[in-house]
Amino acid sequence: MQDHEAEEHFDKLREECGVMAIYNHDDAARLTYWGLYSLQHRGQESGGIATADGEEIHDLKGMGLVSEIFTDPVLEKLPGRMAIGHTRYSTTGDSALLNAQPIKVESTKGLIAIAHNGNLVNLGTARERLERDGAIFQTTSDSEIIVQLIAHSKETTLVDCIADSLGQVDGAFSIVMMTRNRIFAARDPHGFRPLSMGRIAGKDGAPDTFVFASETCAFDLLHAKYERDVEPGELVMVSEDGVTSRYFNRETKQASCIFEHVYFARPDSRIFGRWVQKSREEMGRTLARESGVPADLIVPVPDSGVTAAIGYANESGIPFNFGLIRNHYVGRTFIQPEQRVRDFGVRMKLNPVRALLEGKRVILIDDSIIRGTTSRKIVRMVRAAGATEVHMRISCPPTISPCFYGVDTPSSRDLIAANNSLDEICKYIEADSLAYLSLEGVVHSCTTGDEKPNGYCTACYTGKYPTQWVDVEDILPATTTA
Repeated sequence: MQDHEAEEHFDKLREECGVMAIYNHDDAARLTYWGLYSLQHRGQESGGIATADGEEIHDLKGMGLVSEIFTDPVLEKLPGRMAIGHTRYSTTGDSALLNAQPIKVESTKGLIAIAHNGNLVNLGTARERLERDGAIFQTTSDSEIIVQLIAHSKETTLVDCIADSLGQVDGAFSIVMMTRNRIFAARDPHGFRPLSMGRIAGKDGAPDTFVFASETCAFDLLHAKYERDVEPGELVMVSEDGVTSRYFNRETKQASCIFEHVYFARPDSRIFGRWVQKSREEMGRTLARESGVPADLIVPVPDSGVTAAIGYANESGIPFNFGLIRNHYVGRTFIQPEQRVRDFGVRMKLNPVRALLEGKRVILIDDSIIRGTTSRKIVRMVRAAGATEVHMRISCPPTISPCFYGVDTPSSRDLIAANNSLDEICKYIEADSLAYLSLEGVVHSCTTGDEKPNGYCTACYTGKYPTQWVDVEDILPATTTA
């Protein structure tokens, strides 16, 4: 990756993927397609659907957006009343069709397809051990490690083999699996990534359809009713006998990814038992209380800053308006071949509304600053449109450490907050002032009002990781530079 590409790629953290599963529906592949369409924000690099008809597992995968891969003729090649699906960014395993999911493996335990959201952190040791036992890998992705562990398990029943295997891996995984006649869903014991179960009522006394998805926004399109979250350390199985559940680990302290609430998940999703919209509005309100500044206008950096900006405006009493308009048709295929064209990259995605900004003291609200390059371009753009002051407010703490749990994060040396003070970052992005939401503020925003507050992973803000399988050299913050 060239420097300019890395700059654009790493100025937002990218979630690794989204997963879907359907059990017992005549049009399982199409429902999975609709669900993946709702989860497209979680991965735009590749997509795949596998279906089972009781005898065979059929799978189709492709590079690109879900709507580009799964046309009507393609969906017709996926028969069966069960399906699992996946939409992906790459973290572990390169960005090739080879590593697109679901992965289908013919194993000693039968035919298994798996789709995985997350990242295993004891990957190397597990893979090495399996290869010593004779395992041959088709891909470089984490998901195949889990299937191979199942194949090599000494347990007798498949559900015992799966539970045994999941107990051996460490890190983040929300997975859906399918055999010829069963669906399985599981979350890692920390509960890093979300996974929910829903139900579509059967018509005229027919059995219900069961749905699993990374986010509940996928249920809305399918008219599925949210039932509950798959619990951390839980393995759920759906078969002709109904839904059964067992735990493979209940001792681990919960550490759900707080950045799901800050940025990854859609505001209309309910994850970790809590509405994302509620968390983000509270982040904005708390940010206003912590670091208010006199201004004339609150402007979100679209789309990720919108909900927090509404909360900030409500708390501060300063008017909210869309002073930056996003062009939604600049997609992942936009190529910036020359420097003079690259300089227009952010301007092609965002355009300032001069009529709103001219002569105004503006507070820009965004969810994070990763490298700082995009923030600087946006501040310059707003100032060039006539703003007299530009204050930047960020609805989470400074990102100082990389994530090892399924998020595509640059190393510490590329994170601006790991290497610079608040004043230095403010100077670099050319803002009149800069403030981040405090760690206490973001945790408060994601727990307030909950009967049983979640435990969250905040390693990207603290450098304190919930698992021990991390190379210390990779996570030590780089030395501060003047």
